[in-house]
Amino acid sequence: MNPAAEVAGYVRGIVGGWPKAPGFDHLNELLRMLGRWRSQMIASRYISLEGARVWSGPFAGMDYVREATEGALSPRLFGTYESELHPHLARIAAEGVDVVIDVGCAEGYYAVGLARMLPGAVIHARDTDPAAQARCADLAARNGVEDRVLIGGEFKPADFQAFAGLRALVLVDVEGAELQVLRPDLAPALAGMQVIVETHDVYAPGSLNALVERFTASHDIVRVDQQPKAFHPPDWFHKLAHLDQLLAVWEWRAAPTPWLVMTPKA
Repeated sequence: MNPAAEVAGYVRGIVGGWPKAPGFDHLNELLRMLGRWRSQMIASRYISLEGARVWSGPFAGMDYVREATEGALSPRLFGTYESELHPHLARIAAEGVDVVIDVGCAEGYYAVGLARMLPGAVIHARDTDPAAQARCADLAARNGVEDRVLIGGEFKPADFQAFAGLRALVLVDVEGAELQVLRPDLAPALAGMQVIVETHDVYAPGSLNALVERFTASHDIVRVDQQPKAFHPPDWFHKLAHLDQLLAVWEWRAAPTPWLVMTPKA
């Protein structure tokens, strides 16, 4: 069956199960489903034209995956994914990094990207999903950084202590479990580490404010919110319909998930 016809049949099934007066949530979920499908079609087109290689941003040129472990593939390929963090990553790189601790590494977008960006750093990539670990290992090998990307499973709060005294960058994206990972009471070494954490009040209400409270004494904290994307795309991008251009860089967020960029106080 042609993909469009298959999706249309799926939509008929969903709408057929709606009540007579569907609410906003019904429509919102359907629109999100269609947007994700279209985003995947755009990613497939990108790969057919450019290959599975990141187009722009700090990880430009990275050999990437053809299917993401989770989340949107298209913005990662275009290099716009979480571009709000790019200036902060550039600053941290310029200051020097010995080790990166990536908690919730998925297939390795940041773990491998930062290994390429920071040739002197060792990357500890952690994820509780064995499939994600395997794909991260494959991605590291394909980019020639497997010797500096050390992959493992669960990362416990006290594990930060093993990196005390090093110039460390900590990345945390664990879909609402950030309060369980970032425990300065159990890991005093966090006080000297750069931390970038994606907060998920959508899953764990109050987590953003709780993290600010935990780290205010030790860190200068900048809240970073999602912003419109601006980049120099390939020529064929300009021929896409406007909605496709928007969906190409959509990161599939269900609600705002601000980052906290936390820098140790002098």
